[in-house]
Amino acid sequence: MFSRKSLGVSVSSSTVAVVRLGGRPSSPHLEGVSCRPLSPGTLRPSLREQNIVNPQGFIIALQEARNSLLCRGKYVSVSLPDSVGRVMLLDMEARFKNRAEGLEVLRWKLKKKLPFDASDAHLDYQQIAIRENGDSVVLVVVAFRPVISQYEELFNAAGLIPTRIDLNCFNLCRVFERRLATHAEYAFLSYFDSQLGVMFFSAGKPEFIRSRELAGDDRALDSLHAEIRRSYLSYKLKFPERQIRDVFCVAPPHMAERFCGIARDAVGCEPVLLETKSALAVRNTGASFPESLFPFASAIGTALRVL
Repeated sequence: MFSRKSLGVSVSSSTVAVVRLGGRPSSPHLEGVSCRPLSPGTLRPSLREQNIVNPQGFIIALQEARNSLLCRGKYVSVSLPDSVGRVMLLDMEARFKNRAEGLEVLRWKLKKKLPFDASDAHLDYQQIAIRENGDSVVLVVVAFRPVISQYEELFNAAGLIPTRIDLNCFNLCRVFERRLATHAEYAFLSYFDSQLGVMFFSAGKPEFIRSRELAGDDRALDSLHAEIRRSYLSYKLKFPERQIRDVFCVAPPHMAERFCGIARDAVGCEPVLLETKSALAVRNTGASFPESLFPFASAIGTALRVL
C-alpha cells in the first residue's frame, strides 16, 4: 500500500552502476540512475580469487555513483558478475526438514564439486519443484566466502551496507518478471558484461541454467550461436517433451538485432527483444536519463528485490 525507496548497485568488470527506485513492487518507477567507470584492471571477476585489485579506486567509484543521485540512503542491494558464483539445479532424493538441514546436506553433496572447501562457501538454495518420483528440485547458488567478504568490506568502506547480494543472471530476469509470468514454456537469453546467460523455464520454474563468459567485443558473436545451440540441445535431451514456444532476449543495443538473429537460428523460434524501459515507469524527478537503460538493467533488477 505504501510507496518505498530502494537503491540497487550492479558491478561489472568496467563499471559501477547505481539506481534509485520508488513506488510499490506492483508499480515501480525509476527515479535516478548513475554510473562511474572503473579504471582498467580495477576488478577481475573470479570464482576463487579476490576480485578487486584496486580497492581505493573501487571505493571512490562507488561513492561518486551513489552521491551523484543526491540521496542519503546507505542500504543497497547488490548485483555481481555471474562468474563470481556458481548456479546449479540439483535433484535431491529427500526433502529437507528445515533450512539448516538443507544447507548441511548440500555442503556435503557439493564438497567434491567445488574448487574450494565447502566450509568456505556462501551457499543459498530454494526448492522450486517436486518431480513425479518425489525428488526435490533445488536451485543452488554458491560463492567463495573470501570473495564475497571483500565486496562487503569495500561497500562498507564506501559508506554503504549491502542487504542483498546476488548475480546478474537473476536480476536481469527479475526486471521482466511480470512480462514473463504470462508465459508457460520459454527461453530467456541474455548477454550482459561479456556473459552469456541461458535459461529455460517451464510453468514459471527454471529447468536449465547455464552461464558462459565470452569475448567482450564482436568476437563474441562467433561463439554465441554454438553456446546457445549446445544449451538448447542439452535441455531437449533432458526434457524431450518440452516445447519452447517463446524466446526472450536481453542484449546491448549495438548488437541486439544480431543477438536475436542468432537466438532465432539456434532455438528455432522468433525471439522478442526485451527493453528495460518497458519494464517500469520513469518518474519525472528532474534527473536526466540515458537513451538506453540497458547498462542499468541488473541494478534495476536487484533494487526491485527489496522494493
